[in-house]
Amino acid sequence: MFKKVIGQQDRSEPQASTTPPPAAPAASSQSSSPTSGDRPSVGATRNVLSSDVDIKGTVKFSNDLVVDGKIEGEIQSQGNLTVGENARLKAEINTATVVVYGKVHGNISATDRVDLKASAEVIGDIKAKTLSIESGAIFVGKSTVGAPSEAAASPASSVPASAPGMPPVVKVFGPPGASAAPVVR
Repeated sequence: MFKKVIGQQDRSEPQASTTPPPAAPAASSQSSSPTSGDRPSVGATRNVLSSDVDIKGTVKFSNDLVVDGKIEGEIQSQGNLTVGENARLKAEINTATVVVYGKVHGNISATDRVDLKASAEVIGDIKAKTLSIESGAIFVGKSTVGAPSEAAASPASSVPASAPGMPPVVKVFGPPGASAAPVVR
């Protein structure tokens, strides 16, 4: 799905072009898209860590990050993380959105959305507003999806309400065959 292209031209393209390709900054980690229709909007950047990258420690970024390599540690951002098919992450992830195609061993916490694609393998807990799991994805862990409403969070709402002006009714159950009468408090 992801292809590492650094200083290489696609062999299927003709070499007849007389205009030189645009020069990329030497220290930039931004990727350029091959077609203008695939380019991100002005001001948006997409950072790519290719399959030969191996990081141990904390990774912080803004906007978008596509990881196709190995990361061990922690990933923090208010941006969007895409875990490529070749990616192997042993990390605690805390971002806005996460799309997983590869393997993640660690907890994922997203302020918005987590998408597990068919090739994904996640071992760890997921917490997000929205969780999407495609058929074929592997997920081992607990998930917390959405946020409880205020009415559901209130402890009084868990007790069944009785009719106005009536005392609460508590049902007592005994051994099988014994008759149980409601107890009024």
